Amino acid sequence: MYETTYHKASSVADAASKLTSSDDGKLLAGGQTLIPTMKQRLAAPSDLVDLGRIDGLDNISSDGTSVTIGAMATHASVSSDDGVQSTIPSLACLAAGIGDPHVRNRGTIGGSVANNDPAADYPAAVLGLNASVNTNKRTIAADEFFSGLFETALDEDEIIESITFAKPQRAGYAKFPNPASRYAMTGVFVAQLADGSVRVAVTGAGNDGVFRVAEMEAALAANWSADAIASFSVSADDMLGDIHGTQEYRANLVTVMAKRAVDAAV
Repeated sequence: MYETTYHKASSVADAASKLTSSDDGKLLAGGQTLIPTMKQRLAAPSDLVDLGRIDGLDNISSDGTSVTIGAMATHASVSSDDGVQSTIPSLACLAAGIGDPHVRNRGTIGGSVANNDPAADYPAAVLGLNASVNTNKRTIAADEFFSGLFETALDEDEIIESITFAKPQRAGYAKFPNPASRYAMTGVFVAQLADGSVRVAVTGAGNDGVFRVAEMEAALAANWSADAIASFSVSADDMLGDIHGTQEYRANLVTVMAKRAVDAAV
């Protein structure tokens, strides 16, 4: 790795100040993406601002109608939290399927969402559940947060503090994982929200990252069943193609995973 200056932030305001005063600073949450990237010399930040010692940033709270998860909450803590399990069990299930035990015990929800890896699981949950991303500056709606591969609406000095998920009527998630990384080759989160609206969010498959499928949403709103979306397909032209799977393969996986997610919805 290249030389970098390490800072231990005492608060979110302190982290923002250290970030803006650096030449090319980066926030360090769980480090599951940033540290390997630095080891490969694909990133060389001048400063690392560690969020790990900020009190309360890993809190998880639930009032029965919503769950608010602190940005530094690990995947393991999300999956095992009683409030998450009882309010949005599909979110707990999603978190339990991320990576391996090491990743789940070090990786954080805030780091994952801020990084917006096109094959990450959490973006599908945030978009599928119409969550609100709470930062040190504002609250950003899910539909406005994700803007492209590894891109979000966050300003350079903006820090995610927590994410709020309203309790849906029902929701489910299914993914086809890469057998080595456990990243989603295709993952689909389906949800019928409290107001009755339906959302279908896909991760791992699209050229531009996480996206919604309006046709499936309309079909499920009329008839919540796997059969209702069995005949729908997305265009292969909009899919990611690589050594792990062709565009056509991922397009087919969208329908397959969507049907499984509907079947798994609780």
